[in-house]
Amino acid sequence: MTAVLFDFSGTLFRIESTEAWLRAVLEDAEVALDETESARTARALEAAGALPGGAHPLRVPEELADVWERRDESSELHRAAYTGLARQVPLPRPGLYDALYDRHRTPGAWSPYPDAAEVLSTLRERGIAVGVISNIGWDLRPVFRVHGLDRYVDTYVLSYEHGIRKPDPRLFAMACARLGAEPGRTLMVGDEPRADGGARALGCRVHYVDPLPVARRPDALRPVLDLVG
Repeated sequence: MTAVLFDFSGTLFRIESTEAWLRAVLEDAEVALDETESARTARALEAAGALPGGAHPLRVPEELADVWERRDESSELHRAAYTGLARQVPLPRPGLYDALYDRHRTPGAWSPYPDAAEVLSTLRERGIAVGVISNIGWDLRPVFRVHGLDRYVDTYVLSYEHGIRKPDPRLFAMACARLGAEPGRTLMVGDEPRADGGARALGCRVHYVDPLPVARRPDALRPVLDLVG
């Protein structure tokens, strides 16, 4: 293998819990909810699928179905989809829905998996090119920079910047071309079989990891080093 492509959410990084997400926004807005109400609201937001990178919605309202399906094709659609889901849950102030969305885009809302830096730095030492390819509606590069991982990434291919999303083979082809890598000598690492499995259409090898919370997944990325040889 001469190149490795990584998904972002659930693969290299994990979003904070719904409880922590809500708590951070309420504290910043100086809005107080008692412990019982805060827990109830967090559960409702999680069921609604309102946290990008978190749980998928249990049910997508009919009026959001089209936006939800196309959410990763632009920043506008992404915001509309997730704030729309969040608005299914009553909150004390109208401005909190956008505040929740904005919070999830901050580096502090994300944690790298424990072995991410080790694996990425080792790939760099071995001369293996690295790309990040993500279905997303915002610029994740600051997350990598703040957590010190940007130095190991050679290119980013983000769905909203191109109006297409995984599993469309064009995104994987673009990433390979930017890295100067042949698809047959490229490994795709992700956590979603349907989306990340699209790399197989080009001839890439695909390896999956489980998008567990950070504390429960200390070393799932390390097999990548054996797979690249």
